[in-house]
Amino acid sequence: MTTKQRAYLKGLAMTMDPIFQIGKNSMTPEFTKAIQEALDARELIKISVLKNCMDDPRELAQMLAERTKSQVVQVIGKKIVLYKEGKDKNKKIQLP
Repeated sequence: MTTKQRAYLKGLAMTMDPIFQIGKNSMTPEFTKAIQEALDARELIKISVLKNCMDDPRELAQMLAERTKSQVVQVIGKKIVLYKEGKDKNKKIQLP
């Protein structure tokens, strides 16, 4: 992913609300599956890491990206933005 594409995705993510929250249970297989399904449906998602989660948001983002075969767009504070390119017919976001 180029810097121009990453900047474009960051701009799109600014207006989004987080659709998932990572709490004290951290990462479970069910949570990872739900993230995978959301990425397939939306391509770009925002995740919030709650204060009671003791894990580092950057490490969580990296782990989620590996498990879902997606890319980390950014991690700011306790917010994670992930992107996964959709299939040709399902493509919702056109990258520059």
